[in-house]
Amino acid sequence: MNTTELSSSLRSVISALHKGLRKQMYSVDTFSMTEIDTIRHLWRSTSLLPSELAALTKIKTQSMSQILNKLDGYGIITRTPSEKDKRKVYISLTPFGREKVEQTKYDREEWLKNVIEKSLTDSEKELLEKALPVLNKLAINK
Repeated sequence: MNTTELSSSLRSVISALHKGLRKQMYSVDTFSMTEIDTIRHLWRSTSLLPSELAALTKIKTQSMSQILNKLDGYGIITRTPSEKDKRKVYISLTPFGREKVEQTKYDREEWLKNVIEKSLTDSEKELLEKALPVLNKLAINK
């Protein structure tokens, strides 16, 4: 298999796996990918300004305002005014939002664990384990 065929096959497999994982998300029908990306950034950073979230998700601040209003309506985020500059508001996940992220992570990991257990032989699991550093190298080399 040449590099073009290999990259095409790998892309197809990763896309199919991503679809399977995405179907396990509680929010798959409720939130867009940008909204999910926003939640992910808040999970990692604890609290951010709307402008920072807009920059991280590569959208306009006005679009981020709409996303934040939607997430607020679902009880996913909380807004906290800055103590130094009352014009600034920090966005963070609510305990409910954090719980939903944890549940989603658990659901996705359980799904993948079950697929691995049902679909792969012991030698295939070992091969997959050995392939992880190579796949990680590809993921890091953006």
